[in-house]
Amino acid sequence: MELSEAVEVAEEFLRRSVAPGEPPMAIDRSRVRAKQGILIAPYNSVRFLETRDPFDQLLGCWPILVDLATGVARFGRLEERDFWRL
Repeated sequence: MELSEAVEVAEEFLRRSVAPGEPPMAIDRSRVRAKQGILIAPYNSVRFLETRDPFDQLLGCWPILVDLATGVARFGRLEERDFWRL
């Protein structure tokens, strides 16, 4: 899977995961990267991505991980933090 396709998978996964009443969310494209066959797609509120103001940042937004071989997307888990952390 190409990286651009994997980003689209991550975006669709995020769209399906946002609950009613939550603020609009988006992938932080400036921080998307691939590592060991996994696309790592950080995301946060659209407002934070526009302002980069820490007061607009939402906490607990584990990155979306997309397996580049299978196209399967999921949220990162706490025990994987060393893998996906910058």
